[in-house]
Amino acid sequence: MNLQDLCRLTAINATGVPDVSVVSVTEDSRRVQPGSVFIAMPGEHVDGHDYAQAAADQGAIAVIGPRIDIDTLAGIPYLHAEHPRRATGIAVHSLAGDPTGDMTVIGVTGTNGKSSTVVLIEHVLNATGQSAACLGTLGYNVGGECLPAPHTTPFAEDLARLFRQAHEAGQRYAVMEASSHAIEQERTAGIHYNVAAFTNLTQDHLDYHNDMDTYRAIKIRLFERIEAENGFTVVNTDDPSGAAFVNASPVPCHTFGAKGDCRALDARYGLRETTFQFTSPWGDAPVRMKLIGAHNVANAMCALTVVCGLGVPVADAAEAIGSLKNVPGRFECIDAGQDFVVVVDYAHTDDGLRNVLQTARAVCENRVICVFGCGGDRDRGKRPKMAAVAAELADYSIITSDNPRTEDPDRIIKDVEAGAIAAGQRNGSDYELIADREQAIRRGIDMAAPDDLIMIAGKGHEDYQILGTKKIHFDDREIARQILAERTQS
Repeated sequence: MNLQDLCRLTAINATGVPDVSVVSVTEDSRRVQPGSVFIAMPGEHVDGHDYAQAAADQGAIAVIGPRIDIDTLAGIPYLHAEHPRRATGIAVHSLAGDPTGDMTVIGVTGTNGKSSTVVLIEHVLNATGQSAACLGTLGYNVGGECLPAPHTTPFAEDLARLFRQAHEAGQRYAVMEASSHAIEQERTAGIHYNVAAFTNLTQDHLDYHNDMDTYRAIKIRLFERIEAENGFTVVNTDDPSGAAFVNASPVPCHTFGAKGDCRALDARYGLRETTFQFTSPWGDAPVRMKLIGAHNVANAMCALTVVCGLGVPVADAAEAIGSLKNVPGRFECIDAGQDFVVVVDYAHTDDGLRNVLQTARAVCENRVICVFGCGGDRDRGKRPKMAAVAAELADYSIITSDNPRTEDPDRIIKDVEAGAIAAGQRNGSDYELIADREQAIRRGIDMAAPDDLIMIAGKGHEDYQILGTKKIHFDDREIARQILAERTQS
């Protein structure tokens, strides 16, 4: 591809643009090489335009950005694009050979359940003889290689590389989480989506999106981009926002839920397994799975609707769902032979916490003790709401730190505590405050009686904690196992 081709492909004015070859397109000046096009975007903390000189020094042949007042920057052509990141996505996928053009790509969006649903879909496809890649919060599984996930949805140039890797490995299916940040930032531009699925919509990321209407509208964009002739969408109609996603679908829409095309009948919940009868337009089958709780029935229903829509036989899909042992950090039981239950979960919204605590209440034979916190530099509005949920559904709460980032941990905890106080709870009787997360987990486990359930919520699979601008190793599951081992030895 030459620079004029790139301009035509991305609807950029090519007048006066030199006819030179393009070897890569990148937003990261450190990745620039001779023949690269550098994308300059103003950001929250830095402005990409400030790195144009570094890019030019490393051999960039042009800069693409949103400014309209300049023709050159750092001595190389500056090309105006109304949506530079959209141009990036289109260009990098084209440079990679347009790998998703002959793949079946499934995008899953929603507030909660994306990771579990993506893992379920990937597992069923691979278990039934398809070869599927997976991109999400829990990692990028591509071509037999498992890579850590710095972002729920990678940036466009990384996505293009991962899709090309999957394509070259012979994988013709890819299932990925599509976060609202990624959709709004056009990271998903250039991908040919065949299927889009919606799990649910509850409050999260309002520090970024400002209000729920904007948050919903951004997620709906994924549905509006389904372009394949044989494409379809999948919607949870039990969610109040479900109708908006159904109405936005430009292709046939399959629904799941109490009144959906696909339904879960006679659901039964235990601490070791969940069972239900899956009924759908493609047929019916019993499901016996190791994932626990009503929220995981919803995740399984979404996954089953997707894979059956793709042509996987219902009985095979149901059997494959049952063979998945767990989803890391999603209602993950930590068992060291103790006479009470310890669960680690990623729930970090009020709705997510409600889901896991309702499940805990349904399977717990004694008290539910909840250890949780809220992240710093993020949506403050959900903090008291999470405490209100814990006040309603837990017998006792220990409010602690999550990832405080650059906020004062004690200030975050006070914001959370306000919800407990508003619910009529008292410090020392109904809850306590312990800023140190390891000590909070220790306190929860130490106070456990036989048949209690200790719910450690908020971080799930994460193996780090962000303090200030520093990331330290911290894994709730490791901490819980260590404390349980100490109890056994004492």
